[in-house]
Amino acid sequence: MSDHPGTSDTPDPLDSFEEIIEAETTRDPDLAVIEAGSRTLRTQGGPPQADVPARPEDPEVDKALREVEAELATRWGETKLEPSVSRISALMDVLGEPQRSYPSIHITGTNGKTSTARMIEALLGAFELRTGRYTSPHVQSITERISLDGAPISAERFVETYQDIKPYVEMVDGQQEYRLSFFEVLTGMAYAAFADAPVDVAVVEVGMGGSWDATNVIDGDVAVVTPIDLDHTDRLGETPAAIAGEKSGIIKQDATVILAQQPVDAAQVLLKKAVEVDATVAREGLEFGVVARQVAVGGQLLTLRGLGGEYPEVYLPLHGAHQAHNAAVALAAVEAFFGVGAQRAETLDIDTVRKAFAAVSSPGRLEVVRRSPTVVLDAAHNPAGAEATAEAVREAFDFTRLIGVVGASGDKNVRGVLEAFEPIFAEVVVTQNSSHRAMDADELAAIAVEVFGDERVQVEPRLPDALEAAITLAEEEGEFAGGGVLVTGSVITVGEARLLLGKG
Repeated sequence: MSDHPGTSDTPDPLDSFEEIIEAETTRDPDLAVIEAGSRTLRTQGGPPQADVPARPEDPEVDKALREVEAELATRWGETKLEPSVSRISALMDVLGEPQRSYPSIHITGTNGKTSTARMIEALLGAFELRTGRYTSPHVQSITERISLDGAPISAERFVETYQDIKPYVEMVDGQQEYRLSFFEVLTGMAYAAFADAPVDVAVVEVGMGGSWDATNVIDGDVAVVTPIDLDHTDRLGETPAAIAGEKSGIIKQDATVILAQQPVDAAQVLLKKAVEVDATVAREGLEFGVVARQVAVGGQLLTLRGLGGEYPEVYLPLHGAHQAHNAAVALAAVEAFFGVGAQRAETLDIDTVRKAFAAVSSPGRLEVVRRSPTVVLDAAHNPAGAEATAEAVREAFDFTRLIGVVGASGDKNVRGVLEAFEPIFAEVVVTQNSSHRAMDADELAAIAVEVFGDERVQVEPRLPDALEAAITLAEEEGEFAGGGVLVTGSVITVGEARLLLGKG
């Protein structure tokens, strides 16, 4: 881990920017990939927890949760923003600054934030720390966004937390030009729930950006930046450098910054901000990274280099090179939290690290939800995410015929997503989810025809019909022919498909 200079005779880090940004920033495409049995390692983590809760079985609890959801729905949605932290700061003030009662690891970036947060949470929990995790958006249930000890809070606790802070929310609403938004209220609930638990550490994913994101009233001891790419360009900027400038807002004075591999211009912005606030920086590919990876049954087997040394034979039950890199980032973040690399030079306990990673799950991220034919769900919703998913599908699945089901939001680069998937989809069924943000199926089809050609595109506006059509197409070559279905394009589409296919 690189520390900033404390004496005048040490070279200024700003002078070394050219050397830093010339370092390799693209991921190695030639990693050796072999088939490897790994069921023994896989079982070390025990059975996975229920990451996506169903509706409450108790009718009264379900009614109370629906009432809270209805009240939250009256507020500004997550796509309508007024860029400031004034309202959330006012809420924290009247709540007694709950977010300052525990240390935090704060995560920003374009892709991989939720998976990385889950890995960090699993590692901290394995080292017997009580964790709180705040992520967004949710796959199926709003309660997924706030987790304690590795599991979503119960519907009862979600409702109780909302009722506890509601009077203070209304107080702040009356004092501000605009009412608190949906995301701001949920952020307040998360911070209050973590303080009430209480947790030993909070793992917090930004909603969007960084500087003015509602989560940014914490002073993260560790700031994590996952790979930055183009997304939300209307709000964050049209270049990786501009987006990095916004996301660098989570880097606080004297923090430790864990940087995933970044575009050169984004890396330069992030490193400059770190220098300005005397933050310590660790960079993937330099101070830590992925040494080796092998395809394994149900996931992959990794050798990771952390800040304190090497961690061999780490089983990760998630597919794709991007998840391996997320794992390296998560490991470095937890090492930094424990002072590895700065205060101590040894690795964390390898058996504990292996057990934690073996138990990681990330619903809706290349998640297999059905066999014969195999149906996979993935929440890729921008071109960079779609490219990573397409590469992971090629590597981890032996499909001879893959049918895509795509339902996207209207504010996304849908053409870029479709172009990323075109080489792996034999045919694509375009559809739309129930969100008001969903792109009309016919509009999506018009773009798909330009990318795939008319013969490879089918339109089914209703998601249940789209799933049925895709499964039928996948089965055309016979039961044992290797056909499959990938449902993608939006977290909402994936969540609704997950319910339709009997998950949660």
